[in-house]
Amino acid sequence: MSTGSLTTEDLEFLRRPLHGFLSVAAGPLPPQPRPVWFEATAEGMIQLFTGADSLNVRRLSRDPRASIVVASPVGERERWVSVAGGVTVEPDGAPDLCARLAARYWDLGDQARADDLAGMLELDWVRLVIRPETVGRYLM
Repeated sequence: MSTGSLTTEDLEFLRRPLHGFLSVAAGPLPPQPRPVWFEATAEGMIQLFTGADSLNVRRLSRDPRASIVVASPVGERERWVSVAGGVTVEPDGAPDLCARLAARYWDLGDQARADDLAGMLELDWVRLVIRPETVGRYLM
């Protein structure tokens, strides 16, 4: 059930426009998962973007570990993939990632969504990269 790397089947699943639920290490506090857009890279890492001054970035500066769980939507066979590992906060690449993910999750032909993306690109983002140490999966 658990390995240290993503399989080809995992990567195919993770390339779908699904929401992931990110949890960062929070010391004595229980994790507080949040839904996020994410991308599985060709190298088998998971990346996402967040505000440069976000709580996640502050927590990761103290303890650079996180996990993400992605599940299939209602109406499909039950399936999930979880990835846990060390995280780096990268100052580069976040705007490009934001634009790629917006195109994946939204119809950017819709002017309201295109305007939302333009507003997002004006903000200060960083890229979080999770390097898998433990990968869990389930397929019913």
